[in-house]
Amino acid sequence: MDATRDSRPPLLDGLRLHFTVMGEGPPLLLLHGFTGVGADWAHVFDLDALGRQYRLIVPDLRGHGRSLNPSDNFTMRQCAVDVLALLDSLGIERCRAMGMSLGGNTLLHVATLAPGRVERMVLVSSTPYYPAQARQLMATFTEESRSEAEWAEMRSKHVHGDAQIRALWRHARGFANSVDDMNFTPPLLGTVRAPTLLVQGDRDPLYPVELSMEMYRAIPASRLWVVPGSGHCPIFGEQREPFACAALAFIATPPDGLRASVT
Repeated sequence: MDATRDSRPPLLDGLRLHFTVMGEGPPLLLLHGFTGVGADWAHVFDLDALGRQYRLIVPDLRGHGRSLNPSDNFTMRQCAVDVLALLDSLGIERCRAMGMSLGGNTLLHVATLAPGRVERMVLVSSTPYYPAQARQLMATFTEESRSEAEWAEMRSKHVHGDAQIRALWRHARGFANSVDDMNFTPPLLGTVRAPTLLVQGDRDPLYPVELSMEMYRAIPASRLWVVPGSGHCPIFGEQREPFACAALAFIATPPDGLRASVT
């Protein structure tokens, strides 16, 4: 590939955050889901090809993959602060962005904390707040309930040992009782300036479609794509190609005629 690739862990306010920068063109930030890593985006896009269109910024978020979490606390708002510090360190004033689940929730914080920093964004399986059904599932994230296959998958992604993995599952249990980190009211969502594509499976066990409808109504320049028969993060497998086409077309489209839904 002709595009440049750089992978390094900068020190951002005491946090050693691992990230990869690759490609040439307008900056495009890609944020993974909870217990995932930045490399998960290779299951969605051909990153080498995408790097010929965009300068890709792909971090492992706090406490995930190769990134550390020295505070041992975890909020999506803090992840957003980390992302803004990363953009500052790279000299990026504005970027386009995509985020799945945790990554999408982080982008909601970025787009409300610093509305001018996000040019356009795609949020996959994001939520304005945690509904009861999500809290019930989050409370089950114990080490004892994880299978050997789940442990093996986590160990393949998170390189700082089993303590790092246990911390992630502990944070997931903490989300079940969290009421302030994800608490986006319609007036707050109304401050988002970035044209936004919301992608939601209509069989998501965590976040029902009604929550995406709330965001669609509140975010001024938004589109909603409800993926029939799909669960959480419907962007892999058979949904990979339709999502990649729709998301990249949206990211590249001039900001007009946005107030329509996609089903």
